[in-house]
Amino acid sequence: MSMFGVLRGPRQVLFGVGQRNALGTVTAALGSRALVCTDARFGSTGEFAELVRLIEAAGVQVAAFTEVLPDVPAHQVAQCAEFAAGINPDVVVAMGGGSCLDLAKAVAVVLAHGGQASDYYGELRVPGPVVPIVALPTTAGTGSEVTPVAVLTDSHGISKVGISSPFLIPHTAVCDPELTLGCPPGLTASAGADALSHAVEAFTAVRRPATADLPNERVFVGKNELSDAYALLGIRQIAGSLHRAWSHPSDVTAREAMMLGATAGGFALGNAGTAAAHAIQYPVGAATHTPHGVGVGALLPYVMEFNRPTRISEFAAIAVAMGAAPDASEEDLADQAIDRVAALLSSVGIPATLAELGLPADQVRRTAEQALKAERLVANNPRPLDVDALEHIVRAAHSGDRAALRQERLECDPSALNQLETAR
Repeated sequence: MSMFGVLRGPRQVLFGVGQRNALGTVTAALGSRALVCTDARFGSTGEFAELVRLIEAAGVQVAAFTEVLPDVPAHQVAQCAEFAAGINPDVVVAMGGGSCLDLAKAVAVVLAHGGQASDYYGELRVPGPVVPIVALPTTAGTGSEVTPVAVLTDSHGISKVGISSPFLIPHTAVCDPELTLGCPPGLTASAGADALSHAVEAFTAVRRPATADLPNERVFVGKNELSDAYALLGIRQIAGSLHRAWSHPSDVTAREAMMLGATAGGFALGNAGTAAAHAIQYPVGAATHTPHGVGVGALLPYVMEFNRPTRISEFAAIAVAMGAAPDASEEDLADQAIDRVAALLSSVGIPATLAELGLPADQVRRTAEQALKAERLVANNPRPLDVDALEHIVRAAHSGDRAALRQERLECDPSALNQLETAR
């Protein structure tokens, strides 16, 4: 098989302790009026005040929107865009977790092209460049600082919707691990689980036939050589640092590794895409009101078990990236990968079942039906999915019965599954 790769990202990424001090210079290079988006928690901190001072000291007028809500309700896009109209910003600066960055991206679209956020739901519906974005993450999780997608919650608060376009990729990402030192253990765990799921799902996503049209037809092209490199980098960094960052929140070395892992995971997912764990989490999160990272973390080992017959070599590489001895067989290493992922997530308090998240047993089938509607994510899974397959995963994840998925995989014909993948 010939090599094929796609890599899209910011024009520049500034990574490392102290890089936040470049924020004023970076912002001023893009204009003289800035809309800053963050949430109430970070907006009340001294760190936020200092970052705003850096921007203003560079000669940039700042209007700060500090009301970003978790899982960004779609109505906030219009609210923030109306707020920004007063200064007509040249640049949007996003500070905070994934929700803050996602709101900033969606607002940058509306400011540039008008209308409402819903006009741009789906893939490749943004008609051109948006107001340039500077993204400064304060958690090590979503990787949104380098991705082409903004995820919102629909007007009824029931499901997640997305705007996906290369035009949404921030102009500049400023990744300073010191800004994550204030993350409490629960947020560190949720964000870290999200980052790990991005890297694992991108590395094991469907591999589509390489054509010259593929990068123009899809935002997320599936597994490829360039996204694989970032995915493995992310897995190595997260595997070696998540538990330390969770148990010793002031450990700068662990925080550095986690932020590098999250950003690498963002590059991986932003080009390859994610799959079944994310598709299932959307309805699970809506039903249980639990954080996105907690949901995908709980689901990831079960999705890996389901996908194992089509991704034995990839799972073996994941195990080695997580510290397994490379001299074992690929079959053994593939099992180790799933076990190591489950153990790492458990060690930072991620629940092992959907029942622990509060999903009622009578909602298993409905959850599968709702997950199937996330067509982009379902299509990106390496093993074909229908509602029955999704229900099988959800039921196992609800009860904690990974053995049922492990037994089922023994009955699979990997060569037939690989032929199905190629046909897709």
